[in-house]
Amino acid sequence: MFNKEKLQEIQDNYQQYHEKTEKSLEKRPERNDTFFTGSGDEINRLYTPGDVNTVDYQEKIGFPGQFPYTRGVQPTMYRGRLWTMRMYAGFATAEESNNRYKYLIEQGSKGLSVAFDLPTQIGYDSDHALSEGEVGKVGVAIDSLADMEILFDGIPLDKVSTSMTINAPASVLLAMYIAVAEKQGVSPDKLRGTIQNDILKEYVARGTYIFPPDPSMRLITNIFEYCSKDVPLWNTISISGYHIREAGSTAAQEVGFTLADGIAYVEAAIKAGLDVDSFAPRLSFFFNAHNDLLEEVAKYRAARRLWAKIMKDRFGAKNPKSMALKFHTQTGGSTLTAQQPENNIVRVAIQTLAAVMGGTQSLHTNSKDEALALPTEDSVRVALRTQQIVAHESGVTNTIDPLGGSYYIEAKTDEIEKRAMEYIKKIDDLGGAPAAIEKGYIQEEIMDAAYYYQREVEDEKRIIVGMNQFKVEEEAPKDLLKVDPIVGKMQREKLAKLRSERDNAQVEANLSSLRKACKGQENVMPYILEAVRSYATLGEICGVMREVFGEYQQSVNL
Repeated sequence: MFNKEKLQEIQDNYQQYHEKTEKSLEKRPERNDTFFTGSGDEINRLYTPGDVNTVDYQEKIGFPGQFPYTRGVQPTMYRGRLWTMRMYAGFATAEESNNRYKYLIEQGSKGLSVAFDLPTQIGYDSDHALSEGEVGKVGVAIDSLADMEILFDGIPLDKVSTSMTINAPASVLLAMYIAVAEKQGVSPDKLRGTIQNDILKEYVARGTYIFPPDPSMRLITNIFEYCSKDVPLWNTISISGYHIREAGSTAAQEVGFTLADGIAYVEAAIKAGLDVDSFAPRLSFFFNAHNDLLEEVAKYRAARRLWAKIMKDRFGAKNPKSMALKFHTQTGGSTLTAQQPENNIVRVAIQTLAAVMGGTQSLHTNSKDEALALPTEDSVRVALRTQQIVAHESGVTNTIDPLGGSYYIEAKTDEIEKRAMEYIKKIDDLGGAPAAIEKGYIQEEIMDAAYYYQREVEDEKRIIVGMNQFKVEEEAPKDLLKVDPIVGKMQREKLAKLRSERDNAQVEANLSSLRKACKGQENVMPYILEAVRSYATLGEICGVMREVFGEYQQSVNL
């Protein structure tokens, strides 16, 4: 980016600056001996062209909408269209969640993001013994197509984009969504949205898995194949670094482990006989936004560039859309404090700026009270308004990649890409992401990073405002959203009524066909869809797959 003579001149001047500054520190020392990013990486006092002197603009930075996509996946980014403001919501019954979705749409949300309760996430109906006390607590309870019909009542599915945070039973919930759309008169080829469908990170960081890795990967590739033909606008997976970061990883680990999972999914799909360019354009990613604004911006840029290279060089992708890393962002839940929760509004604003200046395609902003409970309508509105203020008042959307070219940002982008690639190579050496997970490598790396971070917080080397410093006496929080325990009883009554009114012979026939398909090699999605249409429940469908595939038991000794 600079000729050798100019670089040498800058380096000489920098050396003079450095020597003069070091002398002044004897009288006015800096606040700390060393400064670190949110991930614990040391930060230089100053960055100059010398820190990016090996950067080839065309090769490493380029232009938005072009390989290697460092500056964004669209040629005009937010000058053309803003990111999708997709608020994550769902609690109690389908009726209550439907009301919340309509409220969010009225307030300007452009996309829905469904949170499911724990029994739904692990494939149990609300009347299962293991569901007791958990129904509707951390998301909405969905037991059958009847619940899904209520959830989206009055919401035209050809007009909204819907994201569903569901993994092990993703095929069943997607089938329910398709069936609801059919009842609205909307064909599958008109549906837009995303299912998370990322089982590998469940084994690593979250825990809502059901089946062992091999059948889980089969279900995922079945979805890839089915949607490429019948639901072409649907993003078939959201490969998630969010939960990896929430578990305690660094920024570079979030990128490295997430892209390693992405590599495993691409390899599985190719092994299943799919052409890379037939499914790769519909892959999407899901990243976290933490408080270190500059590190986070560099993280997103590094992830885009690295994935573009992987798809082009490793998998021979030809379609530019196969190389463009599209991602959703959620602000960091683990960064929120129960102490002085109003401070969380500021944290979320910083994280929103990071996601937007990093080029996200959609964004959910957490509410101030989420360290304490599910968010109230008032706090959700403030979270949504945070996005709208950044979009329309901050000015950061008026130019593309506004921090691009910063010596620090470019140096940090290079550093995160390099470290992430080192993790990917290590995982390759271990036999790929599934093997690395089985051996406990990824889990151990995350736990070590989480321990280091927590130790710094407890030693007050890392300041968390309102928690370990700047504390005040506070009253117990008021007006928190609480889910009534009666929700479980209501769902059990709904299920009993459903089973008494549906055609149970048809349900059994469809479940028998699904069982046969699971035992064979054909794509199971059409069979799941037929079972859903006959009002077979989530638990019944997952029960058949549990019977054939078995259940995964964590065996790694950590």
